[in-house]
Amino acid sequence: MRKDGLKRRVAKAQRRGDFLIGVAAGGWLLVLTLAGFGQGVSVKNALQNGDFPLVYDGRAAAICVAETDFKVAKIAAADFAADVERVTGRKPAVVSDTEKLPETLVLISTLGKNPLIDKLIADRQIDASGIAGKRETFLLETVRNPFPGVRAALVIAGSDRRGTAFGVYEMSQRIGVSPWVWWADAAPEKRRTLVVSKGKFVAREPSVKYRGIFLNDEDWGLEPWAAKTFEPESGNIGPKTYAKIFELLLRLKANACWPAMHEVTRPFNALAENARVADDYAIVIGSSHAEPMLRNNVGEWKDDKEKYNFVTNAAGVTAYWEDRLKTNAGFENVYTLGMRGIHDSPIQGTKTQAERIPVLERIIATQRGLLAKYADRPVEKVPQIFCPYKEVLADYRAGLKVPDDVTLVFPDDNFGYIRYFPNETERKRAGGFGVYYHISYLGRPLSYLWLNSTPPALIFEELSKAYANGMRDFWMLNVGDLKPAETGIEFFMQMAYDAGRWNVANQHEFLREWAAREFGARYADDVASIMDEYYRLGFQRKPEHLQWYLPGEKPRPSELTEQETGLRLEAYASLVRRAESFQTLVPAAKKDAFYELVHYPVKMAALANERFFYAELAEKYRALDESEALPLARRSIAADREIDYETNYFNEKLADGKWRFMMSPEMREGQWTGMRAVRPRLSEKDFEVDRTKPEPPPSSYVWLAPGKLPKIKNGFAEWNGAVSIEVEHFTRAAAADGFAWRTIRGLGKTGDSVTVFPPVARTFERRAPRLEYRFEILNAGAFDADFYLLPTRPLVPGNGLRFAVAIDDGPPQTIAVDRDTEVSSPGWAQNILNQTTRGGARFELSKGIHVLKIFAVDTGVVLDKVVLRSGPPTPGYFGPPETFAP
Repeated sequence: MRKDGLKRRVAKAQRRGDFLIGVAAGGWLLVLTLAGFGQGVSVKNALQNGDFPLVYDGRAAAICVAETDFKVAKIAAADFAADVERVTGRKPAVVSDTEKLPETLVLISTLGKNPLIDKLIADRQIDASGIAGKRETFLLETVRNPFPGVRAALVIAGSDRRGTAFGVYEMSQRIGVSPWVWWADAAPEKRRTLVVSKGKFVAREPSVKYRGIFLNDEDWGLEPWAAKTFEPESGNIGPKTYAKIFELLLRLKANACWPAMHEVTRPFNALAENARVADDYAIVIGSSHAEPMLRNNVGEWKDDKEKYNFVTNAAGVTAYWEDRLKTNAGFENVYTLGMRGIHDSPIQGTKTQAERIPVLERIIATQRGLLAKYADRPVEKVPQIFCPYKEVLADYRAGLKVPDDVTLVFPDDNFGYIRYFPNETERKRAGGFGVYYHISYLGRPLSYLWLNSTPPALIFEELSKAYANGMRDFWMLNVGDLKPAETGIEFFMQMAYDAGRWNVANQHEFLREWAAREFGARYADDVASIMDEYYRLGFQRKPEHLQWYLPGEKPRPSELTEQETGLRLEAYASLVRRAESFQTLVPAAKKDAFYELVHYPVKMAALANERFFYAELAEKYRALDESEALPLARRSIAADREIDYETNYFNEKLADGKWRFMMSPEMREGQWTGMRAVRPRLSEKDFEVDRTKPEPPPSSYVWLAPGKLPKIKNGFAEWNGAVSIEVEHFTRAAAADGFAWRTIRGLGKTGDSVTVFPPVARTFERRAPRLEYRFEILNAGAFDADFYLLPTRPLVPGNGLRFAVAIDDGPPQTIAVDRDTEVSSPGWAQNILNQTTRGGARFELSKGIHVLKIFAVDTGVVLDKVVLRSGPPTPGYFGPPETFAP
């Protein structure tokens, strides 16, 4: 970037109250914007009048936090001192004496918890009215001569205990420390001086009230790592591990956690210290949708499983819940209401929905009775959620009554598509709404537990709909083992903390800003490009979903043609080459982080595809020409071995063995066979693979491109009987009543996608947003139009995914896609694995120029591609390549 352009960005950022990190003398790097207002507090090298010398001339300012403040304020202060040392090699002293003050100090305090802050406010040296009485807010301000003998102070003040912690960790980010400094070994750049510029920043309240992660399906990573490597003294996920997780949450400005709950893990409350650690870190503890009242059913229900039945054993089940309230009601919790089976199965004791609904209503009433008995406030003020997961959503839609003050948390379909959005009447509920979202999942039709391949653009598209439609009280993210889901976790939490930070115009910049922070501005564009392509390829088909039949079905090959297979393998090979080249280029201190965040996921995704597709090709050619099959089989077997090799490096050598037992590409043999793809394992004997021979180069396939297209200015052309349109390349767009089709960069199977913004639920009856595509037909006749959509769930229930189409000035035809496709049905299963659902229409087209018009009928439809064809569908997985003639 040119210096004058960078200066303009700096000036604009400072006006908005964004923060900056200095990367060299006189230089800046914009790495993060934050919801707030003020003059913008930045970090630089040169000291000017009114600035605060955090580290200058080899000396670090002391950090003052009062003994009377909350435990989390003291924890954050100690972490900030460690962060300053990470950057400069100078560790500030942390003091609690409010009488003997050093010449320069960082004053950390929750309002009302430190007499020094009280004095500054009383003397009008700082104005805390912008945070007083608000939720989880903070201010950062430099003050000159605040007290006798004190030349300068940096004030970090919080409206409450979490606000204070957020302010401190915010300051850590401003000096260049990533939230992933520990969990991804993201080492900061070294600097000799840290000068905080004169100014003030006041953070707004977070957009979503409760924002957290669910540690789930931890059997193959987090639990064995904690038990054997990080916390062997506990032999499980215990207080030491949770302390590190809770620190990460605070660095990400999150505030809630559903603890790990599989059978291999000791229940969270089996160790009383776990709850105390959560309270020390000011983290709100809840329990998953299947585990009401802070219970861990698989580990804590000691009676016969058949007795976990409210119909036949109401007294026993109620006593089980009550015991937890006796021990934990004094902590800050969000209570999950309702009931399912022991391990996320349907509730026992009922056979029909008509039986289940009144039982659930009695259960909720009983649970609220317990809360009224043990909570320190009226039950209507106790944080409670009800998550209608799987079959329970149908119960809610059938009339299940949930008390008005309870937050309704609607789940996604486990694959990133939110199942239900509250309508305008529902949004009047006092308890509000939330979302339970997945970027990792163990379940049908196929699990995905290894790599994080959910694009940030999909997270944006879905969560922007959630926020726009009133789901603003509780956001919970299922993160599996936490690693390697770092990037998805951060983007989710950034949206939850500041829903306005990312919008349809700028969301694609997230990866660049993330890469700049983690690896430096020099590599930001290239690393972001690598990750963008990684997510694009992973969205087309997840590495864990490389199987085109469902468990229990007769095996069948993939839908990719050989040309598509070759193109995909070459795209991954190119991506690996780029990642490996940057692995050597990034500074030594950042190599571990690059391997964890970029190199390993990119290479493993590529190898998973090599393993599968070369095995498929080898099986195909074995019956035709064994000489062709043999090198293909070798490539598949080599890829399988290399996955094991790289994963062993991750576990044994990376970061000096810090992550031993954390990474596992596969579940153990025989586990969850009805919920996982079959690992391709070719028999070396069958293919007579000779390990002494050198590995052959990959077979080379060439995509049959359309060739020279007819001359048409700015439009699409028929080629081989088809017009193929990537929907982001529209000729014209027309808005209506403030709604418009917008391109979502980074989201789509073969390109980008389009959807209507703002994403509030809306049905258009007269005027509607419109897209137009100019195209030329060479041969008149009947054409079938195939509309490829993302398999989102309808914003307007009961209508399916509706839009209308017309050719030229013809009447619009309304198309409704997936009106009767229910979650968990075979059709839905194929849709979410393919990341595609389709609708169709038929037109008689004359030779010449035409205009395809697409009208919005309901918001929430995400279009990906359109194909007009005069013959049968083109074989393959992706459809014909785009026939665009610019």
